[in-house]
Amino acid sequence: MLTILLSRLSAACNTIPTAQDWLISVGILLIYGLIALPLGFWQGFLQVQVASSESLALGTKVRIALTALVAPAVMEELVFRVLLLPHPMAGLPTKIWWLWAIFGLLLFIIYHPLNALSFFPAGFPTFLEPIFLILAGFLGLGCTFIYWQTGSVWLAVVIHWVVVVMWLLWLGGYQKLRIDNQKNSLFPPQTGGKKSVN
Repeated sequence: MLTILLSRLSAACNTIPTAQDWLISVGILLIYGLIALPLGFWQGFLQVQVASSESLALGTKVRIALTALVAPAVMEELVFRVLLLPHPMAGLPTKIWWLWAIFGLLLFIIYHPLNALSFFPAGFPTFLEPIFLILAGFLGLGCTFIYWQTGSVWLAVVIHWVVVVMWLLWLGGYQKLRIDNQKNSLFPPQTGGKKSVN
């Protein structure tokens, strides 16, 4: 089992995306935006709430972006795409691979509320909201598709990271995870005279 997991990890990390792969990734991001933005705004989940320089120091913005790169982007893609799924170039029949992918996608969705109820309490109650889980499902599907198409984990990581950072810094995610859950927040309140985001 360990040999299989290491083989999957090596193949996914060592596969270098081509220029065409990057274009496909941009297309996936655009399609995701066309789905997620109208749906999120319609449900009142997404709101244009810029974490501005008046309320959030540049260093904190950078820290949020770097933190989001490690977790959730890299960690979740390694678990739910790379380690859980056979590598796309391993020769598994497409139908069988996508059965595994659907199973992984369901685990990816279920993981979020479980994470909020255990290791990441700042995610409560946001990670339990149906609209969040629907948007997470679409994101997971996009990341799964680009992984299947290219065999590279890095494009899935980039897509995941861009979506999360956009949500945190421009679409109300920071407020949901910080203001609504001050005691359990991943992003502690500002000090030194900086105003909090309201």
